[in-house]
Amino acid sequence: MSRRGLLAGAGGLPLLAQGRRPKLAAITTVFFKHSHTQHIVDRFLDGYGWNGTHHRPEMDLVSLYVNQIGDTDLSAERAKRHPSMKMFPTIAEALTLGGSKLAVDGVVLVGEHGQYDRNEKGQTKYPRYEFFQEIVKVFRDSGRSVPIFNDKHLSWNWDWSKEMYDTSKSMGFAMMAGSSLPVTYRTPSLEMPLGSKIQEAMCICYGGVDSYDFHGLETLQCMVERRNGGESGVKWVQAYRGESFWKAYADKVWPRDLMQSALSRSHTLVQPRPGFNDVLPTLDEMKKLVKDPVAYRYEHADGLMSTMILMSGLLRDFNFAARLDSGLFSTQMYLPMPDGRTTTASFFSPLVANMEPMFLTGKPTYPLERTLLTTGLTAAGVESLYRKQVRFDTPHLSIKYQAPKQSTYWRT
Repeated sequence: MSRRGLLAGAGGLPLLAQGRRPKLAAITTVFFKHSHTQHIVDRFLDGYGWNGTHHRPEMDLVSLYVNQIGDTDLSAERAKRHPSMKMFPTIAEALTLGGSKLAVDGVVLVGEHGQYDRNEKGQTKYPRYEFFQEIVKVFRDSGRSVPIFNDKHLSWNWDWSKEMYDTSKSMGFAMMAGSSLPVTYRTPSLEMPLGSKIQEAMCICYGGVDSYDFHGLETLQCMVERRNGGESGVKWVQAYRGESFWKAYADKVWPRDLMQSALSRSHTLVQPRPGFNDVLPTLDEMKKLVKDPVAYRYEHADGLMSTMILMSGLLRDFNFAARLDSGLFSTQMYLPMPDGRTTTASFFSPLVANMEPMFLTGKPTYPLERTLLTTGLTAAGVESLYRKQVRFDTPHLSIKYQAPKQSTYWRT
């Protein structure tokens, strides 16, 4: 989707119409090369490649708060190179620009990376909720609020996540969250037709628990939310790991044809028998390659079954497959990682491109409910693993919403 199309879909440009550019504050954990902060903040400061040209956002990032500054920190260099952006020692000062009242038009919250404690369930306690609370305090003290973008899931703690969602609704400010997976480009470039009748869905990807599992769940959710009737919420989640995963595979707990369809979209699939026509690995070959497989299987309130599978060692990409009434449907959410020669991760460009209309118009480009649900699914999957892989009922995930009619993923 073109940036112009995004802006048109979101409605006018009130701040620009007033003759001034919006001012943004970035509230972050750390700022080093290849961190989420670097990928996002640099795009607001320096612009980014978009649809064959160099795009500069029609807004200014004027303040920066970094919670942990280490030896590889880039924030001081960025502040020196961009004198219009000031660094502040507290979140409140970053939002008030050193004054007493809110002085920015939008907030970018990036609570990813850094040295933070992990709890007994293996969840990293990133301080997104704590940062959010400090931001909201400034809103309340100032008597006004502005849009917030929160990178990745809302919090490791479900109750805090729900509170963040409820606060945005009760105070009436626009809020978006999530990662690049729903908006990055796809191979092939396919969208789930709105109103599709989906029988079952799957994502096969890689990475760890309480990190890339969220990405896999977002890959699933941005597609299945477009089904007939919209999203209805999730009734239960069950996790499988290690030997329990392989037993579930052998028992066909999730469909083999969907697994093969998703794997067929991978660009990084390890081929244990090079030169053979059948590149899909056998069970024994997968067991040798994948040391710690994980699956989250869950049932939506309308009966749809979804399965998110982590298979590090077999592949390094995010592949979606679904069975529709009309047949199998599959694609890959393309997420090529930086190769060390560049700081660019191109999939952050559509993420920032989707933030911009919200900061310009005060209207989100996609629903916060999607991220609330995937946040809850991530926590539920972790909880099932912690409880020795039992089925975990999720009445709190009765989250209903409709997908936007307009697609927001990056078409090339």
